[in-house]
Amino acid sequence: MSHTLGYTVNCSLLFTELPVNERPQAARDAGFHAVEFWWPFETATPDQADVDAFVAAIDTAGVRLTGLNFFAGRLPGPDRGVLSHPDRAAEFRANVDVVVQIGERTGATGFNALYGLRQDGVDPAEQDRVALENTLAAAEAVAKVGGTVLVEPLSGSEAYPLRTAAEGLAFVARAREAGADNVALLADLFHLAVNGDDVSAVVRDHAAAFGHVQIADAPGRGEPGTGTLPLDALLTAAQAGGYRGLVGLEYKPTVPTTDSFGWLH
Repeated sequence: MSHTLGYTVNCSLLFTELPVNERPQAARDAGFHAVEFWWPFETATPDQADVDAFVAAIDTAGVRLTGLNFFAGRLPGPDRGVLSHPDRAAEFRANVDVVVQIGERTGATGFNALYGLRQDGVDPAEQDRVALENTLAAAEAVAKVGGTVLVEPLSGSEAYPLRTAAEGLAFVARAREAGADNVALLADLFHLAVNGDDVSAVVRDHAAAFGHVQIADAPGRGEPGTGTLPLDALLTAAQAGGYRGLVGLEYKPTVPTTDSFGWLH
């Protein structure tokens, strides 16, 4: 490894052989000090006892929660976020309050708002308006905990409108023009590569503006070394270009999770 960026373990794709609240300790036992999660509950507004148990699992493990998705509907699956879905705006707004509470209690500051798929019978312009409105509300709310709303291009569905870094950055720019300066791109190098972006050029031109970076190898989305993406070179370039955050390990291990960290050594 020629970069010195630290790692945070995405416990929604790694350690999935364990119940959610056992994964922070497993990450700590594997030598990591930071974890991130997709939304770890079934609903946008889980019972307080479930929130308490999740926060306690992180505290007890002695790891830092660095990132959390807002409620994203069914993920993976047919929703891929609800940010742009007019009929779920109230659900998203209610979720923001829970996210802020978790941020207050854990120190988490990176909050990923997945855009959501285009919906049949809904004007795309209306979806984009709702997405911007929800993003501005979320950004204002998480600012109280020093948080940033992250915007992530995804692969795997043509109906997801943010597929390239340029599309993600354009939406970030709209949010910033509307007054939310704590909105930034989540650069998942796997998704960008699969969608045909020139990932080296994206890193070269925009690394300093990345709100977060996540990695998996491509093709396949396995651990580094299982595909052909030059991840070490890309992360080295990101660091040289001004990225100072952690790198989220968001891959699907091809071996038991603990064995999938061999590339680190």
